[in-house]
Amino acid sequence: MTWLEQLAVLGAGVAAGGINTVVGSGTLITFPVLLAFGYAPVTANVSNTIGLVPGSLSGAIGYRRELAGQRSRLIRLGIASVLGGITGAILLLTLPEGAFKAVVPVLIIAALVLVIVQPRLSRRLKERQDAAPPAHGGPLLAAAVYATGIYGGYFGAAQGVLLLGLMGVFLHEDIQRLNGVKNVLAMLVNGVSALIFIVVADVAWLVVTLIAVGSIIGGQIGAKIGRKLPPNALRAVIVVVGIIAVVRLLAS
Repeated sequence: MTWLEQLAVLGAGVAAGGINTVVGSGTLITFPVLLAFGYAPVTANVSNTIGLVPGSLSGAIGYRRELAGQRSRLIRLGIASVLGGITGAILLLTLPEGAFKAVVPVLIIAALVLVIVQPRLSRRLKERQDAAPPAHGGPLLAAAVYATGIYGGYFGAAQGVLLLGLMGVFLHEDIQRLNGVKNVLAMLVNGVSALIFIVVADVAWLVVTLIAVGSIIGGQIGAKIGRKLPPNALRAVIVVVGIIAVVRLLAS
């Protein structure tokens, strides 16, 4: 890569790290940039996933205050995310290129619908339930988080949108606290996938380094911005980003 291309990848990493922390979909910034610079799709996806891991960690640290008191929830859902990430990474390395991408727009649209209707749906669920809902969402949420982990390990774009939409329905919790959980779960999926890719896949290490540095910076910026957004504003950002993700995926 030329120095201008390296600067562009670094900048894409900053943007991706920031948007991943606020909502997710940072891959839709970095992945097309790598393709434009001539990297093969699988190599670009693998290198991008590894590079975004430090940014995911940076964003999770930025939301550490919102994570207080959620240790048990993080362990339960984290296990599902790790197992899903392993499954998705294996699928990426074994299935034909593009096989899973066909369902990505449908998944994102479903997540956006969940984000939009989540406040009303949560109120109705509270009214109908005599007993308190499961503190961690129950087995249905765990299964959904596992499925999202598969998607995240395979491609990863907008997995944050999916996680926020699902948790918003199954958990009666403040959206900022859910955003903190989302950052940890996405970090686990990216991390376990990255470990597999490092061992068995073709990695472009210069790309990894540039995206990693950029995403660490972006993760801190995103945490400062995202934590100040009121719930309705954060939902609006989620919807806008999700719509952009669907349009870009269909256009490609």
